[in-house]
Amino acid sequence: MADDWERPYSREQAAFPAPWIKENKFWPFVGRVDNVYGDRNLFCACIPIEEYA
Repeated sequence: MADDWERPYSREQAAFPAPWIKENKFWPFVGRVDNVYGDRNLFCACIPIEEYA
């Protein structure tokens, strides 16, 4: 995180805007699949439409 914070609110208020969020905040893991290739070449792992019939 940068040392300079030029906002009218604190960093803590930015991360936890409501009091209940501080106890229930979820920080998801973020990662890329196959780096940029996976982001640009998405595929569907769904079953074929015919199997829904």
